[in-house]
Amino acid sequence: MEAYKRWVRHNKDYVQSLETLANGLTWVLPDQFLDSEIGPEAVTSILGIITSINEHIIDTTPTQDITDSIEAYSFPHSLCLSVIMCLETLVEVMAEQYYGDDKKWNFLAVTEATKVLVRLSLFRKSGYKMLLSGVETSNDETDSNTSNSQDETSLKPGSGHALSYMENNHSPNPNDLEGRALSALSRFAENAIMVPEPVSPSRADHNQRREAILESPVSVIERPLPRLFDILSKRGLHGALFFIGEVLFITRPLVYVLFIRKYGVRSWTPWFISMAFDCIGMSFLSLVATAVAGRKEQRFHLSASEKDEVKRRKLLFLLYIMRDPFFTKYTRKKLESVEKVLEPVPVIGFLTAKAVELAIGVQTRYTYMSGS
Repeated sequence: MEAYKRWVRHNKDYVQSLETLANGLTWVLPDQFLDSEIGPEAVTSILGIITSINEHIIDTTPTQDITDSIEAYSFPHSLCLSVIMCLETLVEVMAEQYYGDDKKWNFLAVTEATKVLVRLSLFRKSGYKMLLSGVETSNDETDSNTSNSQDETSLKPGSGHALSYMENNHSPNPNDLEGRALSALSRFAENAIMVPEPVSPSRADHNQRREAILESPVSVIERPLPRLFDILSKRGLHGALFFIGEVLFITRPLVYVLFIRKYGVRSWTPWFISMAFDCIGMSFLSLVATAVAGRKEQRFHLSASEKDEVKRRKLLFLLYIMRDPFFTKYTRKKLESVEKVLEPVPVIGFLTAKAVELAIGVQTRYTYMSGS
């Protein structure tokens, strides 16, 4: 496995080209695969899983940063979700073919419950940060206060970064008196460290024990997970609203499937409850995002990537016009009427008919319209 990881990391462009070629070949599968939906979906799922694994290998390339190396060996939440999302359509197709249209919702409920558990686990592990693009993108942005505190720590006397900071930021410059003074001070400190001192037997034993400890394997100490109460106390009211909105967004697909399982896909109850979850959660997130920055009580700030995620989630509301019963009652009739109007037009009529046919076919699959 390590050899495969090294090969993927050294041939990233070649691997991406192969993946693109393989995905293109799925459009020319033999006829025996096209007789059933399971064959094409199985091929697509396998290719999607391979692509997700390769992307995870590339994204977790070891770096000089110790924190990143430690995170690379933690549980791969993003990879797990990507694999589930690659398999969910195949699960839906197989469940519908072997167990019927009604019982397939049991399998979809298990799939959505698994995704909810993984997302909630990652939400807690990340310090209750917003999940970007359904956890396809990691939210690694830190607050400016954190970076400032780290810079202040690195300049404290006795810290291991003081000399390196002076060397990196104050190179010898003939026209810079401060730079020359700090450079001379740095060289004096290095010379002082390298001056040999008479070592007593007791001190020699102490140094040997110290060197043995330093040379021993470093054990990774996991940082304790942040507690929800501490996070909410620091972020205040806006942090509490953000937390509720994020939990509603994570759990909404599972609630939607459970209500469809109980009332049926033609019922308005699941449709309205799902929209209520999205509207309430989005209202909280919008309130947090549009809060006045000058107010002293505001302790929660959205980063640029989190604001983009809020915009992406607003666009997901368009999926409601493609979900039953709204699609069957309104959207489909509008599409068919547009198709009839444009049918006499030579090229546009043909393209419109294909687009309507594709929209109707895609709408029949929950996983295509779930937005999860």
